[in-house]
Amino acid sequence: MTLIIIAYLGGALTILSPCILPILPFVFARAGQPFLRSTLPMLIGMSVTFALVATLAAVGGSWAIHANEYGRLAAILLLAVFGLSLLSPRIASIISQPLVDSGNRLLNASGRPGSVPTAASSFILGVATGLLWAPCAGPILGLLLTGAALNGANLQTTFLLVAYAAGAATSLAVALAAGGRIFTGMKRSLGISERIRQALGAAVLFGVAVIALGLDTGLLARLSYASTATLEQAVLDRLQARPAADAFHEIASNNVAATVRDADRPFRSKLSVEGEAPSLNGAVEWLNSPPLTREQLRGKVVLIDFWTYSCINCIRTIPYVRAWAEKYKEQGLVVIGVHAPEFAFEKKIDNVRKAIDDFKIGYPVAIDNDYKIWRAFENSYWPAHYLIDAKGQIRYHHFGEGSYRQTEQAIQDLLREAGNDLAATTTVTPDAKGAEASPDLKNVRSGESYLGYERAAGFVSPEGLRADVAKVYSVDRPALNEWGLSGTWTIGAERAVLDRPDGSIVYRFSARDLHLVLGPGATGKPVRFQVTIDGKAPGFDHGADTDSDGHGLIDSTRLYQLVRQSGQVKERTFEIRFLDPGLEAYAFTFG
Repeated sequence: MTLIIIAYLGGALTILSPCILPILPFVFARAGQPFLRSTLPMLIGMSVTFALVATLAAVGGSWAIHANEYGRLAAILLLAVFGLSLLSPRIASIISQPLVDSGNRLLNASGRPGSVPTAASSFILGVATGLLWAPCAGPILGLLLTGAALNGANLQTTFLLVAYAAGAATSLAVALAAGGRIFTGMKRSLGISERIRQALGAAVLFGVAVIALGLDTGLLARLSYASTATLEQAVLDRLQARPAADAFHEIASNNVAATVRDADRPFRSKLSVEGEAPSLNGAVEWLNSPPLTREQLRGKVVLIDFWTYSCINCIRTIPYVRAWAEKYKEQGLVVIGVHAPEFAFEKKIDNVRKAIDDFKIGYPVAIDNDYKIWRAFENSYWPAHYLIDAKGQIRYHHFGEGSYRQTEQAIQDLLREAGNDLAATTTVTPDAKGAEASPDLKNVRSGESYLGYERAAGFVSPEGLRADVAKVYSVDRPALNEWGLSGTWTIGAERAVLDRPDGSIVYRFSARDLHLVLGPGATGKPVRFQVTIDGKAPGFDHGADTDSDGHGLIDSTRLYQLVRQSGQVKERTFEIRFLDPGLEAYAFTFG
């Protein structure tokens, strides 16, 4: 039930997202019409369509992606016709007459001035609006889709998506009700009904143009990259806690009033008991240690760190986890990294072993390729930290980066409670380098972008994305947070593969750091590359994996830091050109 509420609130907050702005004219164009025959069918059509499209996105597959593309095109055409019919009675008559003659009266109501829309026409317009609205996903929707991807899309996922859609429909209905009263008053006092209708038609056509040109994800990103994301994250922070047994994201509050009572120990931590720690059985292999069990760990304080080695958020927490493992191992802290892969290449144990060596991780790592430990903890995040006390109870959790001081203080609390005479100590401050360094959050206006068709967004190569076939692409000048390919590429579900040498990726970004997850491909042969920023060698703005001339070598599949702006952070055009074929590109991240 908690997750249903979170999903509903997340949907309600979607109306504040910049990418919703081009869609609002379609909603306000129905103001003043009968609720049962106009407003309600439109909202139902929008909600059902969104839930269906989002469910297909969770299931994945090229057929779903292409259905979404074609549906988006159909929606743009339908709404353009609707806007024209509002703008001009003559155009409306011309447009609607063939439909009348063929017996299709769905758009006739919208096309003739003064007529009352049918429920069917309103439903169809709702369907079109839902297709356009579906890409406006904040962190709450991302959480739902991630859970579906890891746990399998099911009926519960659809219910949660419907709750999300219902929240957005509610906020749009409120906006429509308010708009209806405003327009009614204007009609009574000014008698400019026709002008209002024409203004709405112009607004609809402007919205169609914005969406068709891709400005809803480019230009609007300049207004506010994360305005609604901030509010949605606040909702998550208020309502989320550790997952419960009956829902893969439902979380029990970290503030439940519970106190450890043990008369034999003078120190009692104020950390509440969140439940019994689940089993660590299910790992396909353990690195740096033989398999560990709950029984072996009883009496120890245990930090469980869920991570995956190409995740930039995980990489930036590693210096702290590594420092805690070293600092407190003599006092009884056991750190266990649970490696749960996001991409297929992260399931290769040799890749993980190399990453552990590169990151200088000496604590035990459980390889959770089948997500058995992930599901036992009912976890939903990378990274995620769970603290287990000496009695085997979960006493603290934290999801994502940050709160390092609070996490270390929780470690100290549980060590003291376990009977360790821990002297007063300051918290660690790692000297993190390269990709491990903390992000420059105040200047980040670009977010994670995937290159595989299952989750690709912002792709602007004029040839259009084609799944699982070799195709020659080109790219000119992408807008902010847009990207494209040049050369011959095959775009798969989770990666883009360069088929011939001298291909490139171009991305318009705004952040201090740019990272790209890359691999040498099936042959394993190193791939040479060169990076440019605004058409020039990066110079002092090069990343840890490039030199000042932009040259670098891809010799393993991992995250590469390609740009670190040394001066003022501003919007830049990044290009990486690969001199050898076979390259695999997975995802951009920023910091």
